[in-house]
Amino acid sequence: MRMYDLIEKKRDGRELSQDEIHFFIDGYTNGDIPDYQVSALLMAIYFQGMTEAERAELTAAMAASGDQIDLSAISGMKVDKHSTGGVGDTTTLILAPLVASVGAPVAKMSGRGLGHTGGTIDKLEAIPGFHVELTNDEFTGLVNKNKVSVVGQTGNLTPADKKLYSLRDVTATVNSIPLIASSIMSKKIASGADAIVLDVKTGAGAFMKDYQDSRELAEAMVSIGNHVGRKTMAVISDMSQPLGRAVGNALEVKEAIDTLKGNGPSDLTELCLELGSHMTVLAGMASSADEAKNQLAENLNNGKALDLFKTFLESQGGDSTVVDYPESLPQAAHQIELPATKSGTVSEIAADDIGTAAMMLGAGRATKESEIDLSVGIVLHKKIGETVNKGEPLLTIHANDSSVDAVKEKLYASITLSDNPGEAPLLIYNTIT
Repeated sequence: MRMYDLIEKKRDGRELSQDEIHFFIDGYTNGDIPDYQVSALLMAIYFQGMTEAERAELTAAMAASGDQIDLSAISGMKVDKHSTGGVGDTTTLILAPLVASVGAPVAKMSGRGLGHTGGTIDKLEAIPGFHVELTNDEFTGLVNKNKVSVVGQTGNLTPADKKLYSLRDVTATVNSIPLIASSIMSKKIASGADAIVLDVKTGAGAFMKDYQDSRELAEAMVSIGNHVGRKTMAVISDMSQPLGRAVGNALEVKEAIDTLKGNGPSDLTELCLELGSHMTVLAGMASSADEAKNQLAENLNNGKALDLFKTFLESQGGDSTVVDYPESLPQAAHQIELPATKSGTVSEIAADDIGTAAMMLGAGRATKESEIDLSVGIVLHKKIGETVNKGEPLLTIHANDSSVDAVKEKLYASITLSDNPGEAPLLIYNTIT
């Protein structure tokens, strides 16, 4: 078998076989196939696309290129959630204990963030003492005992994906649905969950800003998951403005705690109940999404989810007193209000620009080597559809540098006020099963 023949075949729009896809992935991972030939194949895929069978085989081959987590020691249907990213997306911190509180085992591997704010692991490390490095036996043992554990991704998870993404990044082939879908799903498959709920974002703060592109990606990932034997569904949700009101690691942890206490922002609570209901159904703990949603809402109200969150923190070395005393989380030295320059209704919040402003404060990573400041960020007081009077704060900047003029300028440019009354955008666009 020759790589030349695979390039020619895909260039002409023909379907690659299972053996050909595994030959390509194995050869590239092992260093036997050079970058220039893989670049040519990636460009052919970019223009010609891939069939459902090809996407599934590519995902399976990438998942098999490194460690594959064996969760068979955990009883029950293990369920996972993945978000395609956004601004202020703190759903995992809420969903893990919430879904576990109704008996569904949540064994989750998460990563660090590159971009606006930290990933789930960075946020959890804002909690004093919490650690994400567990042996596989410790991980599975905690899920069997408490129904929930969240750990950092192993270093050798899907090495083929890491190599391919680096190449896609410099060959203008990142925005290819088959390549995006297989990249995301290979990590989920290798992580070992039996069922996967995908939160696919759409809007200004999302990777896919157009709804049709988001839907196409969601359908591709659901198809891949089901092809490789994992129960998979997707929710397409809005990211035209930040989710919730907090953007920044410790600030988002506090907001997650507020939500588990039943006092969280309405959009964040609604999305968590929606995603959690599907996780609960896929795990076999409810017969319908409505039944599951009622169970989850009850456990938010009666404190059961919050109690399990405390247990989850304690079991991984974290200081659970942050739940009752959130002031023990990292706090920035300065809280600076951004007043409205006129009265009106918020008609637009550019989520990606809010995220960029948070990164300028130090809440995110511009490169993998960047250090995150866990204490800084932004808390929105007004969102789309809400009115504000001149001089009233639009948001509060949490900073460790008192000079934030560039950040203020960015934030003012990202929020549009209108004289006309407006409505909040639709939060949930569609579900793909």
